[in-house]
Amino acid sequence: MVRLTLPQIRWLKVLLHLAGFLPLVWLLLTLNQGGFSADPAKDIQHFTGRMALKFLLATLAVTPLARYAKQPLLIRVRRLLGLWCFAWASLHLVSYSLLELGINHLGLLGSELISRPYLTLGIVSWVILLSLALTSFQRAQRKLGKRWQTLHNAVYLVAILAPVHYLWSVKTYSPQPWIYALIAAILLAWRYKKLSKWLAR
Repeated sequence: MVRLTLPQIRWLKVLLHLAGFLPLVWLLLTLNQGGFSADPAKDIQHFTGRMALKFLLATLAVTPLARYAKQPLLIRVRRLLGLWCFAWASLHLVSYSLLELGINHLGLLGSELISRPYLTLGIVSWVILLSLALTSFQRAQRKLGKRWQTLHNAVYLVAILAPVHYLWSVKTYSPQPWIYALIAAILLAWRYKKLSKWLAR
């Protein structure tokens, strides 16, 4: 089996950046052309949330893919995927804050997050992603030492909370949330030994 080279990984990173950025262009164009349903606010919230979930699952898929495909350099794209996950999760939070509550009612955000359990799961997931994004750089890794890995294992908690948040937020039955939840469960099951050790701490 031919292994990926560093130049190929660099091109893969370019493609992944496009995969993270072009959906935003599509979102803005669709919004400008009135291509959403009668409730565009919900459409935007769901779209940004699904994009965050896709990048979260892609991030979790890197390690097993690198191991089974014997492509160790694939690990180099994991941080990029994680940062795009955080970017889309932030857009998801902003879209809810502005489109659901409005600029004049942002003071209600705190009470909304507490009174609605699915929103609580969402904000907890975002806070964890924020901490992971801020400490994703080598300088933070050197400074935190062994604690860095313990902190970044919290992505497994996000992989549990985020799909539940999505399932809970959907008012009518849709297969999509269940598909994301199933993929997350499979990726977590693959890490059950590591996950059980982390939860035991």
